[in-house]
Amino acid sequence: MFNYLDLWIAFLIALLTAFLLTYPVKKFAMFIGAVDLPNHRKIHTKVTPRLGGLAIFLGTIAGMIYLHPMHPHLPEIAAGAVVIILTGALDDRFSIRPVVKLTGQLIAATFLVSAGLIIERLTLPFFGTVELGFISVFVTVVWVVGITNAINLIDGLDGLATGVTTIALISIFIMALIDAQVLVAYICVVLIGSNLGFLYHNFYPAKIYMGDTGSNFLGYMIAVVSMLGLFKNIALFSFIIPIIVLAVPIFDTLFAIVRRAYNKENIMMADNKHIHYQLLHAGYSHRKTVLIIYAFSALFGAMAILFSNASITTAFVITFFVLILLHVFAEMAGIVMGGKRPMLDLLQRLFKKRKVDKDNT
Repeated sequence: MFNYLDLWIAFLIALLTAFLLTYPVKKFAMFIGAVDLPNHRKIHTKVTPRLGGLAIFLGTIAGMIYLHPMHPHLPEIAAGAVVIILTGALDDRFSIRPVVKLTGQLIAATFLVSAGLIIERLTLPFFGTVELGFISVFVTVVWVVGITNAINLIDGLDGLATGVTTIALISIFIMALIDAQVLVAYICVVLIGSNLGFLYHNFYPAKIYMGDTGSNFLGYMIAVVSMLGLFKNIALFSFIIPIIVLAVPIFDTLFAIVRRAYNKENIMMADNKHIHYQLLHAGYSHRKTVLIIYAFSALFGAMAILFSNASITTAFVITFFVLILLHVFAEMAGIVMGGKRPMLDLLQRLFKKRKVDKDNT
């Protein structure tokens, strides 16, 4: 079913293309003024070019040209991706209004719906397969727009969104190999390659940001591959699998909405209280903060892989651990128990005790 040599070659093509094209993209971004300016909310202190997502997009195209997959939904997926890229590029250059960005995302989602790529059913324990019927289009649009914006919101530190999406894509790729889902595996492998090629330039200290061009494109593509693959999974809890894979961006977004609504703030207004900012405020370095969130993403990704073929007993055990991780995540975000962090404090004491014991031996 899979030619693993072709997968490796496509991966390398995408990686090298994104890596090399980031250099001219960086110069082009500076030339046209697509730059990120420092302000009170942002971490960086110097003008940094955006538009790096263009290199990721071109790397993805190069890898897909080599693989030349055949699928009835590919033209509409590609058309939606182009709309997303153009919308993101305009925002990186001109900082367009949120309603204009949302319009671009809705147009991209409409291409998918017109192709028949929709979330038609969910598999639920005890109920089996549930057909969504007339609400399937609405659910699909909400999923595409929601995941696109979730990736955008987590793009707050050097290398953060690039790494988190790479980890999520690796998880989806492994499940695609297990389930023999060719197109999903193809898309994932070239996106992983493009991300890693760009990450060299984007990891702390970043020389270029992916901008909305990149975060919107990656969010859109992850929403697409999840609909092509994860929602098609016949596991008992198929609807939970994509949520576990993307737990970090999804719940960071939900926590932000809850926090802003509770504080009677505009839920669309950007702030510096996302999980990555909370870790920075807790005293972690920029690099360590990113690595901690990478670790959370990898844990959720591993649990999703286990979940995808688990028995009902194993699924409940994994769900228990996912809930514990989410509680720790919520404590980090400072939205539970009035800001108290008992589980985090316990973990910190355990790690400190272990470090002391290790130093004494």
